Amino acid sequence: MRETVKSEQAFKESNSYFPGGVNSPVRAFGSVGGTPLFIDKAKGSHIYDVDGNEYVDYVLSWGPMILGHAEEQVLEAVIETAKKGTSFGAPSPLETELATWVKKRVPSIETMRMVNSGTEATMSAIRLARGYTNREKFIKFNGCYHGHSDSFLVNAGSGVATFELNDSPGVPKDLIKATLSLDYNDLEAVEEAFKRYPDEIAAVIIEPIAGNMGLIPAKPEFLKGIRELTKQYGALLILDEVMTGFRCDYDSAQGLYGIDPDLTTLGKVVGGGLPAAVFGGKKKYMDGIAPVGSVYQAGTLSGNPLAMAAGIATLKQLTREDYDKMNQKALRLTDGIEKAAKEYNVPIQTTCRGTMWGFFFNEHPVIDFKTSKESAQTYFGHFHKELLNQGVYLSPSQFETNFMSTAHTDEDIDKTINGFKETFRVLEEKGIKHDK
Repeated sequence: MRETVKSEQAFKESNSYFPGGVNSPVRAFGSVGGTPLFIDKAKGSHIYDVDGNEYVDYVLSWGPMILGHAEEQVLEAVIETAKKGTSFGAPSPLETELATWVKKRVPSIETMRMVNSGTEATMSAIRLARGYTNREKFIKFNGCYHGHSDSFLVNAGSGVATFELNDSPGVPKDLIKATLSLDYNDLEAVEEAFKRYPDEIAAVIIEPIAGNMGLIPAKPEFLKGIRELTKQYGALLILDEVMTGFRCDYDSAQGLYGIDPDLTTLGKVVGGGLPAAVFGGKKKYMDGIAPVGSVYQAGTLSGNPLAMAAGIATLKQLTREDYDKMNQKALRLTDGIEKAAKEYNVPIQTTCRGTMWGFFFNEHPVIDFKTSKESAQTYFGHFHKELLNQGVYLSPSQFETNFMSTAHTDEDIDKTINGFKETFRVLEEKGIKHDK
């Protein structure tokens, strides 16, 4: 058992300042019955807590650290930029340079706006879609998480699902009425919604690979069908690639699926580990944004030079070969996890899409939020706690996703597979059952 005395003390102190002792709910470790680890430092594929414990890290700051922690070229770019100033409140060439990398890799984005977070990107994209179409309703999908803007907290995934919250107090009823939340991978439900509200739906927003109810890829025919329906009814298709952008594949999810959206939101990797996000798309829609158009959006720190520099230094290093190698590592890992679970008769469903991977303690395939919630959450909590003792750090919720980086080694993969095996053994020895 690893000592975590300093983390426990730090958590106790932080509770005096922050609700739940954290600044993002899932980090509270509440769903896995533990105390969050307070991190002192990170390098490559490993993180180190304040007690000096070392872990192989698959959270990677919830996805951004695709090159691993404290990558040298990224650090150098941030340091050199900081020497010139940390914020200008005025345009800088770095914004345009990062935009060229975005446009090169995601050609559906003809013009874009830099923002500071995924929540800003998605709420701005919805506002733009409503402004352009002069419609108020939009379709989202149960279990997809698009940030904590009011409209998106209806049947949302991620932290909302982790804490079993039924939406959120403080969301106006009129916004709830304007949000049509349907089952993921259910095209028939989307067709029925458009037939019922043919002239009222401004947009469909979707995670092409859902990462906030566990990792659940969209069926190709589901995405294709949505694209056709939005064109038929004059609604915009918004791909939320805050998580998947530059993460699941070199060309992001839309390249992987061959989907051409109207608008796209990006985050996480695009900022190279610093706060940055993007929303953009076809010029005819983006021209609706002020000062060209009348849909207002602004942010004091948008296009922050440090974040732009980190994003550039990250994207310019990544090659298609890097993604192939990360995918092979993720496949080897999930294959090893499956074999370990089978050895101890634990039902498991593993998923791997590019550099993203996950698993459910479930006897049946997981295709949507409903089937995700049928997984053994209590067993996952016991499993997560014991896996930490094996030196492996995963997302502290079965409704989250894990990630691979270029920094992960074969030794890391072997250690992780052995950690899973030992964890299954320990839980079996303790008589902990893999039920709900």
